Amino acid sequence: MDRKSIIILVLCFVAFFSWHWLVNKIYPPKILPPGSTNSANVELSSTNPGTLPELAPGATNPVPNETRPTARAVTPKPGVPEELIEVASSDAHYTFSSYGGGLKQVELLKYPETVSRANRGRTNRVATLNTFTPMATLAILDGDEVEGDGIFKLTRTAKGVQAEKQLTNGLSLVKDFEISTNYLVLATVRLENRSDKPLPLPAQEWFAGTATPMSARDDGSAVGVMWYNGSKAQDIIGASTFSTHGFACMPRVPPVDFRGGQTNVLWAAVHNQFFALVVMPELQQPATQLIVRPTPLPPPNEEELTYRSVREPMGYTAELSYPGLTLAPHQTTQRQIAIFAGPKEYRTLATIAAAFNNNVDAIMGYTGFFGFFSKALLLGMNTLHGWLKLPYGWAIICITVIIKVVFWPLTQASTRSAKRMQILQPQIKALQEKYKDDPVKAQRKMMEFWKEHKINPMSGCLPTLIQMPVFFGFFFMIRSAIELRGASFLWVADLSSPDTLFIIPGVNFPFNLLPLVMGATMLWQAHLTPPSPGMDPAQAKLMRYMPLMFLVFLYNYSAGLTLYWTVQNLLSIVQTKLIRTMPEPTLPGKGPVLTPPPKKRK
Repeated sequence: MDRKSIIILVLCFVAFFSWHWLVNKIYPPKILPPGSTNSANVELSSTNPGTLPELAPGATNPVPNETRPTARAVTPKPGVPEELIEVASSDAHYTFSSYGGGLKQVELLKYPETVSRANRGRTNRVATLNTFTPMATLAILDGDEVEGDGIFKLTRTAKGVQAEKQLTNGLSLVKDFEISTNYLVLATVRLENRSDKPLPLPAQEWFAGTATPMSARDDGSAVGVMWYNGSKAQDIIGASTFSTHGFACMPRVPPVDFRGGQTNVLWAAVHNQFFALVVMPELQQPATQLIVRPTPLPPPNEEELTYRSVREPMGYTAELSYPGLTLAPHQTTQRQIAIFAGPKEYRTLATIAAAFNNNVDAIMGYTGFFGFFSKALLLGMNTLHGWLKLPYGWAIICITVIIKVVFWPLTQASTRSAKRMQILQPQIKALQEKYKDDPVKAQRKMMEFWKEHKINPMSGCLPTLIQMPVFFGFFFMIRSAIELRGASFLWVADLSSPDTLFIIPGVNFPFNLLPLVMGATMLWQAHLTPPSPGMDPAQAKLMRYMPLMFLVFLYNYSAGLTLYWTVQNLLSIVQTKLIRTMPEPTLPGKGPVLTPPPKKRK
């Protein structure tokens, strides 16, 4: 590699490692100043949503109205206190609110809010869903005809909670919530006309939930809304849908909201990387449309910004739209809706999908061609962890070894073919030199030469192409596998996130060791791999340093993926060295030894 290429490569790496520091210098993060909108209660709620202070009966919401998101919300009469009823199961803690008569918040008792290296996955805060929501799930909006003042009467029942509301126009709203297994809440909503006249009702928007980052360390890149139309699941990633920057960072005007579906919304999910809240109407009564709106969240404090969190976090609300209807006197209409609020665990979601026949396991992202490999790899990893009691880090290593053993014959044949081509390199160059004035004939002679010596020029790329589905399967599997969250390995505290050992002072940049080890093994492997015949020497040198690009791309990705790739590189290095110790391959054919024609003197 020439001096110019080396300088450009070094400058690219310097720019990459100093990018975060430069952005913070040019656009310093805005810290929420102390005041009426940043009281002690608000700070506790923003950084500690899993341990909200208990409210006395009849107490008001501790979060001031100024900190609530600007999205649509139920606006009760001033001075009316919010009533809360809490119901706990073995897996979760549910809080129901009289404001809108729905599910306000879910605390997942078995999952911590954050996983850090210091406490090895233990924390006093638990993961919560529907955090900072402007209203409760299954609150019904759109006019006084269906919501009135938004205040419901809550009653604790044997299986859950009942919310009831009587409007002045004769409409009675009754919502029965039943706590079930597998993080499910089964809801029955009844709309009854208790008057003696027909009661026309406008179109309603049923609030589904709010997607928010799990904690201040969550960059929000996986926060969004997903919905299913009966044949395909569509993921609406809020950071891209409502971004103010388009292609090549060109400014754009983001939409006010997103609307999707035509009488075929079978379920809607607000989710982040590892958790989701899914509202699933019964198949016979799907929603007509999905509406997604952005809603701002309280900014992180100065301490939280140390962990590279976003400066202005954003959440996204989802609502299901239902058409208007007219209720005859004393007529009752009823809707059955199941709510899932829990971790993205494939076994649990697959069980729910089979029970409700709604393909809700699609929120894992295991769809398309690579989805098959993701499911197989997750099944293998969980099998090794469950049967052999292996930690997840060692389970990933075992799966990598198994994959390498399966592809060993193919890789060995490819390496031997590359060695054979390296031996025949002088004859190949002579053949190219002899027919350089006739490219068509040169190509034909080259094909005959390869056929005579039983050489496949694509054999070097074939093992990589075949293993690419496995790599992408690992990529999608590790991205959302809740099993890896908090799983430790050696110095890695969490295999689902980067293995940050410390933050480099001054530049506020994380030092991740495992990606550096991965990059070193990739460079070592590239150094041992012979270049393809006929490749330009400068291009061959450049290809040797291409692994550094993967280091840049995967530096801040999960440690589980970099662990897989590092072990894969080490096994490939061992295999290459073993094949080099084998005797040189014998050439099957004895073609004429070609020598370049002598150059004519001028």
